[in-house]
Amino acid sequence: MFTGTYRHAVDAKGRLFIPARLREELGETFMVTRGLQACLRLYPMKEWEAFAAKIAALPESKAKDVRHYFFANAFDTSLDTQGRVTLPAESRRFAALEKNVVLVGDDTRLEIWDEAAWDKLDAENHDNIVPVLEELGF
Repeated sequence: MFTGTYRHAVDAKGRLFIPARLREELGETFMVTRGLQACLRLYPMKEWEAFAAKIAALPESKAKDVRHYFFANAFDTSLDTQGRVTLPAESRRFAALEKNVVLVGDDTRLEIWDEAAWDKLDAENHDNIVPVLEELGF
């Protein structure tokens, strides 16, 4: 399970350091694709396969655009010897990842956000989740 928030910087070559406590969970090879919002998602292969199976189970009329969105923008990768992942320029552009970023644990996957975008979203999330938590009896 991915948890926590980690602030790092993307270097001039598009490389991002992945903290040691997240590397084992990611595995030797993992997938990177677009998120639903302006972020990137990193999936361990097992989770990617489960995600892909859910998309494959959709009727073709619904699955086509979903497949294009996620699979056309996905790539498998691994960490270099210093624990960094290289993020292609196109992926960085999509998520507006220029320098300071935040890795966010999101249960079965990691997300990479531009730091300012994450800070704004994080501040807004409190107001959005209160009604849901109240509904659940928290």
